[in-house]
Amino acid sequence: MGTPASRARLRVGIDTGGTFTDIVSVDGTSGAVRVTKVASTPDNPALGLVRGLHAILTQGGHAPDQLTGIAHGTTVATNALLQSDIAGLGLIVTCGFRHILEIARQAVPDGYGNSYFWVKPDRIVPLHLVREVAGRLDVAGTELRPFSERDARAAARFFRKQGITTIGVCLIHAYANGAHERRVRRILREEHPEAVVSLSSQVLPEYREYERAVTTLVDAFVKPHMAVYLKRVRRELGPALRGTPFLVMQSSGGVISADQVVGKPITTALSGPAAGALGSAVIAKLAGFDDVVTLDAGGTSTDLCLIEAGTPHLTNGGSVGPFPVRLPMIDIRTIGTGGGSIAWLSREGHLKVGPRSAGAVPGPMCYPNGGAEPTITDANLVMGRIPPALIGGGIPLDVARARAGLAALAQRMGRAMTPEALADGIIEIANWNQSNKIRQMTIQRGIDPRSFALLSFGGSGPAQSPAVMDLLGMSCCIVPPNPGNLAAFGLLAVDWRTDHIVTKVMHEDAIEPRTVAQLYDKLERNAVATLKRDGIPPDHIHIVREADVRYAGQSMEVRVPAPAGVIQAGFVSDLGAAFHAAHKKAFGYDYQGQQKIELVNFVVSGFGVIDRPVLPTVPPGADRPAPRTTRRVFFGGTWHDTPIFDRGDLGAGARIDGPAVIEEFGSTTVVFPDQRLAVDRHGILIVRSTRRGTDGAHLEVVR
Repeated sequence: MGTPASRARLRVGIDTGGTFTDIVSVDGTSGAVRVTKVASTPDNPALGLVRGLHAILTQGGHAPDQLTGIAHGTTVATNALLQSDIAGLGLIVTCGFRHILEIARQAVPDGYGNSYFWVKPDRIVPLHLVREVAGRLDVAGTELRPFSERDARAAARFFRKQGITTIGVCLIHAYANGAHERRVRRILREEHPEAVVSLSSQVLPEYREYERAVTTLVDAFVKPHMAVYLKRVRRELGPALRGTPFLVMQSSGGVISADQVVGKPITTALSGPAAGALGSAVIAKLAGFDDVVTLDAGGTSTDLCLIEAGTPHLTNGGSVGPFPVRLPMIDIRTIGTGGGSIAWLSREGHLKVGPRSAGAVPGPMCYPNGGAEPTITDANLVMGRIPPALIGGGIPLDVARARAGLAALAQRMGRAMTPEALADGIIEIANWNQSNKIRQMTIQRGIDPRSFALLSFGGSGPAQSPAVMDLLGMSCCIVPPNPGNLAAFGLLAVDWRTDHIVTKVMHEDAIEPRTVAQLYDKLERNAVATLKRDGIPPDHIHIVREADVRYAGQSMEVRVPAPAGVIQAGFVSDLGAAFHAAHKKAFGYDYQGQQKIELVNFVVSGFGVIDRPVLPTVPPGADRPAPRTTRRVFFGGTWHDTPIFDRGDLGAGARIDGPAVIEEFGSTTVVFPDQRLAVDRHGILIVRSTRRGTDGAHLEVVR
């Protein structure tokens, strides 16, 4: 018999962030969980991924052949859209629809009183790079006018001459029949073989031409970025690891093989944050909470998500930056407040925090070779709330340089204040930024945040989240084990997932069960085939039906569960009941018995069910544990001699009154005065306020 390490069967989750790449391994034999972090490598994220993978293998004494799978959350698609110059795209449309992108939608972003003060942003494709092709389908996909091969060849030759190598194809009603789009792609391959092409009938086979066109173009744009990245990953993995199954997280909350991601990379646009939301759902359930707001604060931003009844909210009308991307995704809201967020002065002399960030390079002022402007991390260091070295001592911090940066900022403000007083103000602004965003995303849905818990993770989240909890009057703040690596853990706790949709508008009086059954049957067969291509055995495949439904006369739909099993006459009434209930929950009213419904989109999601990792329990410990040491920490305008604890020394049942600081590899949890921390049987920290009569004191939304 070999050693335990030699018998291990490892699965590894890797989440690439702006500052650090987080790695978690789970031993399928013993259940042991290991975590580590390495610096991200923005110029070539594949390097950070592979370095982290080798680090976790070395840490556990494992050989490459013990690795059974890698699950990855990546920011490649998001970064390409947010940081790259969106240029060099071409669009092919049906003759007469050249201005799809120019017309867009009559939607004015929040913050503008009316359209007089808002100027539409530049189109993702300028008008001179939109080419028309004759031919027309009707809403059912029946050909009304024949496809013009001559127009398609002329468009292909035009793009080749212009040097446009990334092309989206969005023909009217292609969601009902993709034949014309497939003919365009064939001609592009013949006339312009180096072009990267995305078809709307494959990316988003759903009506609404504007959203379909933009989603298709975004997919086309990120395709070469994702292809180059995955090629680099494959090269850096080397021969020993190249054959290991490599899965990528999708925005919808499931993983899929890297080979399939290359064909439709836009599904990974919110890959990393989605993994964090799924990992949070696992932790919340273990801690006994069904309703939580997740707060994932990293180096550059904070991601927020609502989890109700144990399930993260989903949306199919999200966006990445300025681009409306109509694909199923976990509903995540992002603000530019993270550990690396820079404190700066506006032209009016007001103190601002974020969204500019020091990122991984150069990083906060206190980092080795750090930047020249103070950040949230510098503020927390100067106040003594984080240790003098991060990542288990791997990154020594320069407190003197951070103090000097804050003193210089105070001087520019013209204020006579100490560096720690300014640091306290910086952290308070950051906390209000986060709490205001939570208010907006809860209260606008009719949800009282006081009835929710706050689940905080990410490297910089737990240092401030207990204060955010108090600002909102929330029930408690939950901090999972290894909070800096929760997104990577979440990658190992999610199923394979593939989503399939088709548009067919059917009025309630005209719905034929046989037609509905045929539509769902085709979608389900496609879902099963996709999962089988990834090697999922049939007994691990689970199919879920949904439908987008609206009242006749409405322009927008609500997605609701559709009945499983054989589709019979009662299908419509069951679906209608689900829709009325969902509409009332979302909008506060329904028209049951007053207005007929329409089915718009038929949706099938296929899941390849995995064996999820089990979070181990921790042994009982002292009810009132002794601190490792004490340190002066700044709270409420004064310095406090504050006990410092190692999280690994806290057993189940431990209780600590604030102020206190709990340190661990990758993150620090701060317990503020008038708060109390308890440790549950899984080692999850739960912080509650000991004050009374303060709940909801600041419930109004501050904009």
